Amino acid sequence: MTEVWTDLLPEWAVPFAAAVLAAALVVSFMGGSALMYIWAERKVSGRMQDRLGPTRTGPFGLLQSLADGIKLLTKEDLTPAVADTFLFKIAPYLAFCASFAGFIALPFATRLVGSELNIAAFFVLAILSSEVFGVLLAGYASGSKWALFGGVREAAQVVSYEVPRSLCVLVPVCVAGTLNLETFARQQAGGFWEWNLFHDPFTALAFVIFFITATASCKRAPFDLAEAESELVAGFHTEYSGMRWSFFFLAEYGSMFAVSGLAAILFLGGRHAGIVPGEAVEWLGVWAGTALDAFVFVSKATVLVLVMMWMRWSLPRLRIDQVMTICLKYFTPISCGLLVGVCLWQLFVPSDVGRVVRFALAGGFVIGGLALFGAAWFGEAKRHTLEGAWVRS
Repeated sequence: MTEVWTDLLPEWAVPFAAAVLAAALVVSFMGGSALMYIWAERKVSGRMQDRLGPTRTGPFGLLQSLADGIKLLTKEDLTPAVADTFLFKIAPYLAFCASFAGFIALPFATRLVGSELNIAAFFVLAILSSEVFGVLLAGYASGSKWALFGGVREAAQVVSYEVPRSLCVLVPVCVAGTLNLETFARQQAGGFWEWNLFHDPFTALAFVIFFITATASCKRAPFDLAEAESELVAGFHTEYSGMRWSFFFLAEYGSMFAVSGLAAILFLGGRHAGIVPGEAVEWLGVWAGTALDAFVFVSKATVLVLVMMWMRWSLPRLRIDQVMTICLKYFTPISCGLLVGVCLWQLFVPSDVGRVVRFALAGGFVIGGLALFGAAWFGEAKRHTLEGAWVRS
């Protein structure tokens, strides 16, 4: 591809053309995935509340999100008279740019990464955390006390949860000995028992805490105190409408995928399906192998995004004092203990014992997954039986 561009463009323009193409692909992916995730969330919430969700616009309601996006683009873009106009207008774009930049170091497949950085794990965390600047500016610039309260809450929440989240990232880093996400993926090739999730009990618990703190960093329920419509009208985006309002949600869904993709790479094998040995490009070729790797990675991240949706519609919103107490009193000391524990495990536990523990954890995961699937299947069958009895009566 680079050779083709060299023939068509001056040599100095090739890097810029590549950057523009990569940026266009990332923006397209963020927009397309946001449309699908919004549709999925409405379907998930409908299913959990015994509703149908979107059904009329397109097959299975798939075009409902697109219709809503078009509606937002055509709505009037209002700016309050008391707002700081400049900050009010750029705040949504700052939030979106932070989410967008998080994709730079996220490897979707072999050699399918914007920039392979040796500090990629912490780069992604740092970039995604800067989304809070857009939220805080939106709250301050709106000239509304409700928006300001939401922005300040988000700042306090993100700064606090960044500590246990980063400590949980250090747990698999101690196992892998690197911050390079591509190296993380390569080291977890093979069966699913090779994933860092099953390395030892400390990494397994670190994954749980990382996912919870990542959910809080994305201001998702039960940690959505920055919006809290029951208290703050709509929180930091109370005064926004139209296209700028949609950019906040593009940033939110982009950050959800980014942190889920980071969790998939650090703990869940990244692009590896866990059922075949080696790299897919070695036995399928470059193009087919890269496509399969990207599909597996996106599928894993999407499953974690769906879990975030499941949490939103299952758990009640916490109070701000409860959110801060959970972080400072529980997650932070527990994550410190996990970091010390994994270091001691690496130093003193023999490799044979570690291998047995790895297989035991993987086996427990399989048994637990099958039990959960069986319970869900039984519950669904029971529900249909009760519905049929109710209709006949």
